[in-house]
Amino acid sequence: MYAIVEIAGQQFKVEEGKKIFVHRLETEEGATIEFEKVLLIDDNGKITVGEPVITDYVVDGHVLEHMRADKVIVFKKKRKKGYRIKNGHRQNMSHVEIISIGPKGAPKKVVKKAEPKVKEVKVAEEKKAPAKKAAAKKEEAPAKKTAEKKPAEKKAAVKKPAAKKPAKGKE
Repeated sequence: MYAIVEIAGQQFKVEEGKKIFVHRLETEEGATIEFEKVLLIDDNGKITVGEPVITDYVVDGHVLEHMRADKVIVFKKKRKKGYRIKNGHRQNMSHVEIISIGPKGAPKKVVKKAEPKVKEVKVAEEKKAPAKKAAAKKEEAPAKKTAEKKPAEKKAAVKKPAAKKPAKGKE
């Protein structure tokens, strides 16, 4: 089952469970919203077309987040005139998940918020006895002086003498 819905001045083909990006909606993140401008419904081959909308159907959606789209570069140029303008633009968008498509007043599905997945990592416990022995050995050993390394001097490249060319006219 799918429907054609008008959202924020644009038409979208939506299905249950599908996620779409629409122009910024004036709702909070996590809110449930109803889209009443349903233009067409296809229910397993049975197509209903509105004139201009189907009044007794509604599409329910859940606003996942508000975000900004990728940057679009607008570059204008007029050749031979030295005119070049470069502008960028990022559109404000809302990420919406479609919950249900059905008649008005029908029971609606409950949206569950996804909990972040947390993985438990087991940390291996270190043996304390070997650590004590290693610390004792460090205390007993006399401190060694490390010799400072001098930076390597760069050797001058040896230039090869240029090959002698035979004089012109003399052979």
